[in-house]
Amino acid sequence: MSDTNFDLVIIGGGPGGYVAAIRAAQLKMKVAVVEHQHLGGICLNWGCIPTKALLRSAEIYRQMQHAKDYGLSADGIGFDLKAIVDRSRKVSGQLSSGIGHLLKKNKVTVFDGYGKLAGKGKVAVTKDNKLITTLSAKNIILATGARARVLPGMEPDGKLIWYYKDALVPNDVPKRLLVIGSGAIGIEFANFFHTLGSQTTVVEMMDRIVPAEDAEVSAFLQKSLTKDGLKIMTSVGVKVLKAGKDSVSATLEVDGVTHVEEFDRVIVAAGIVGNVENIGLETTKVHVDRTHVTTNEWCETDEPGVYAIGDIAGPPWLAHKASHEGMLCVEKIAGLKDLHPMNTDHIAGCTYCHPQVASVGLTEAQAKERGHKLKVGRFPFQANGKAIALGEPEGFIKTIFDEKTGELLGAHMVGAEVTELIQGFVVAMGLETTEAELMHTVFPHPTLSEMMHESVLDAYGRAVHF
Repeated sequence: MSDTNFDLVIIGGGPGGYVAAIRAAQLKMKVAVVEHQHLGGICLNWGCIPTKALLRSAEIYRQMQHAKDYGLSADGIGFDLKAIVDRSRKVSGQLSSGIGHLLKKNKVTVFDGYGKLAGKGKVAVTKDNKLITTLSAKNIILATGARARVLPGMEPDGKLIWYYKDALVPNDVPKRLLVIGSGAIGIEFANFFHTLGSQTTVVEMMDRIVPAEDAEVSAFLQKSLTKDGLKIMTSVGVKVLKAGKDSVSATLEVDGVTHVEEFDRVIVAAGIVGNVENIGLETTKVHVDRTHVTTNEWCETDEPGVYAIGDIAGPPWLAHKASHEGMLCVEKIAGLKDLHPMNTDHIAGCTYCHPQVASVGLTEAQAKERGHKLKVGRFPFQANGKAIALGEPEGFIKTIFDEKTGELLGAHMVGAEVTELIQGFVVAMGLETTEAELMHTVFPHPTLSEMMHESVLDAYGRAVHF
C-alpha cells in the first residue's frame, strides 16, 4: 500500500486498539491499525465473549436440571459438548467480523502483520518475518495486550495441561479437573466444567478465593461453590505438574507438606504478562515494570508521541478499561478540553460464575486502610421478591460509605445478574453521588435493583424489608 503516512498508528486491534481507532476517526484523524491475528483481540476471540457463551450454555443446562422447581418437566436432559463449543466459536466469529466492518466504515486502514517501533514516529509492519511496509505517524499507541503467565513446571501441552485457549475448545469433559488460580478466569472455567459433570478442584495460593474481592464476598462465594460440590483449597501451592499418558500428577503443598493428586486435566489460570517483547521498546525511553508499560494518567509513556493502553499498561486487566483508555488517550492527543483522567477505583469488575460476582470501588478493608470511617450496608437476596420469584434467593449486596461525607466508596455484590446491576453504582460514583441521592431515588418494583436501594438504606439504619 503506497499511503503510509498517518496521524495515528495503533499497534494491536483488541478492545483498546480498535475503539481508539474508531474514536480517532470520529475526530477526523487518519488512522491505521496493525493487527497480526484477530481483530477484537483476546477478549472477543479467546476471552470475555466465548467464555460467556460457554457459561450461558452451562447456565441453561443447570436450569433445565431444576425444571421441577418451576413446575415444569424436562426429560432426557443432556448436552452436546461439540455443539456448545461450536456455538461459542460462532459467537466470537460473528463479532470479530463486525469489528472489521466498523473499522472499514470509519475509514480506518488495517494492516495484517506485526507492528514494531522503528525509530521516532515510525512503525515497521512485518508478516512471516518479512518487512511489508513502514508507517509514519506523529502519535503511536501500543495496544498489544497480554497473554497467560506460564509458570515453571506447569507448562501447557494443549492436551492434559490447559491454558484458557485450550479450555475454550475441549474435546471432552474431564472426569477429574484441577483449576490452578481462583481469579475470574479460574472460577469461571471451574464453574463451567463442574456444571457439565467434572469433579472439580480449585487451588489458590492466597487464603481465600477471588482474593481481589471484598472478604465477605469471597467467603460467601466459597461457601456457595463448596455447597454446589466444588472442592476449594486455599493457601495451597502447586509445586509441579507431571503429565502422563492419560492423566496429570499434581504435587500440592499445604502447610509445608507436599502430597500428590491425580487429575485427568489441569487448567492453569495464574495471571497474565504483558506483550512487551519484540515491539521495539529497547531503543525508546518507554519504561517497563514487571512486563507492563508505565504510563501517566493520560496513557502517555516516557517516550514522546508513544502511548500505551489496555493490558500492556497494567491493571486492572479488563476489556472495558482498555476501551475507555483508548478513547481517553485519543481525545488527549486531539487536544479536547475538560477531560477526566482514568480513575481505576471507578472501574467495575465482574465474574460470571454461579452465583455471579461484581464490584466497584474500595473493599471494606481497603477503605479502612485509607483512613475512612465507614457506614456499611448489606441486603440479602432472600429478602427480595424478584429474587425469590426467579428462584435465585442466594446472595447479597454490600455498600460502603464515608461516614463524614456520605461518599460512596465501594459496592460489592454476589448473586443473580449482579454483573448487570453493578453499573448503577458505577454511574453513581462517577456523578459523585452520596447516600442522600441514592436514598431519594425511586427504584422500580419488583426488581433485583431494589436491593441496591435497601443496601444503602441499611448503611444508615433505615432498611425496610430486612
